[in-house]
Amino acid sequence: GAVAFLAFILSYHEVGAPRWSWLWLVLVLLSLAHFYLRPRLYDGPGSPDFLLLALLIFALRSRPGGAAVAGLVVGLVTDTLSPSTFGAGMLAHTTVAWLIAWGRAVFFADNLVVNFGLFFAGTWLRNLLLLLAGRVGAGALLASVATWALLQAVTTAVAGVLVVLVIRHRVDFRIEE
Repeated sequence: GAVAFLAFILSYHEVGAPRWSWLWLVLVLLSLAHFYLRPRLYDGPGSPDFLLLALLIFALRSRPGGAAVAGLVVGLVTDTLSPSTFGAGMLAHTTVAWLIAWGRAVFFADNLVVNFGLFFAGTWLRNLLLLLAGRVGAGALLASVATWALLQAVTTAVAGVLVVLVIRHRVDFRIEE
């Protein structure tokens, strides 16, 4: 699943090599961390979602249409892992990726506080959309949104800021017109 996502992303853009090659390397490493590192460290509901983080970093660097297509692919990958709510992941990831790419156009994407906020909001909104599409009861929805969704949003945003700190001089988060 992650390999298909990365192959799609690599074939989607026709850009110069050096800065994009670093971005692809980061996307590959985050996808591998999601499927191989995360289950071995802590795979609870509050653990960072590295696959979503890869999508959000890609969305910060792409236009809304490309981010939405990437979100659809990531959502399809996550939906194959949870067939009971098939379609919810595609809807949630597509919406969040499009909104983050659009939000990047409104905010200055090279600011760490803005990155933290976009990663936090993207993760929390994705979790909310997944819960709403999964037809969870009102009590469970409120408890999940107020606890585990917030915790996962914080951990994912912290991991995202750390990744951005490492790659910010190698990857340009502004789009050239």
